[in-house]
Amino acid sequence: MEEITLEAKNREIFGRKNRILKEAGEVPAVVYGSGIKPKNISIDRNSFIKTYRSAGESTLVNLVVEQDKPVAVLIQDYQKDPVKDDVTHVDFFAVDMNKELEAVVDLVFVGESVAVKSLGGTLVQSRDRVTIKCLPSKLVRGFEVDLSKLNTFDDVFHVSDLNVPEGVQIMDNLDLTIAVVAEPRTQAEVEALDDSVEEDVADVEVEGEKKEGEEGEKKEGESSDDK
Repeated sequence: MEEITLEAKNREIFGRKNRILKEAGEVPAVVYGSGIKPKNISIDRNSFIKTYRSAGESTLVNLVVEQDKPVAVLIQDYQKDPVKDDVTHVDFFAVDMNKELEAVVDLVFVGESVAVKSLGGTLVQSRDRVTIKCLPSKLVRGFEVDLSKLNTFDDVFHVSDLNVPEGVQIMDNLDLTIAVVAEPRTQAEVEALDDSVEEDVADVEVEGEKKEGEEGEKKEGESSDDK
């Protein structure tokens, strides 16, 4: 796997003064974790976005803070401006390369299901991430889910069907379903569903008329009492 490096600077401004960093195209950040003291840093916004696209939250990044030695980190968390969608702060977690850790990784759906393409079924995805445990050096970005294995409506892709490399343990229940293909509804089922919807709408309309009538009666009663 190609090594990913991100450069950073020591940060000596905080709070509202961080707007100076924003104007310079930088983002305030902090790095903490195994074997290091928490340190306030800043990173180039564009460089971080590029790094995150490559690494996500489950790939090691070599964080280089000025003249310090590179530190193996994970992107632990980041915040974004809800209006402008800009990254406003980043947390990096320094890992111990000799200790196992848990990480959540993405499932990437590839291939095409015969049951969808030829039989008219609908792909149902039950989950898009799984939790793994391994040494930092064994971390993976994600796992592929090969939809071409779903040839019939009886086929199921379970967590146990994932191609997991040696040294990586999946922490989720291996019997959990990741994807299946649902059969298309028959004409009779579609008509029954339409009838059910029409009945529900009719019930709502009748209930609404009853409530309006009851409110009218109450108002009339109240007015006669007042007189």
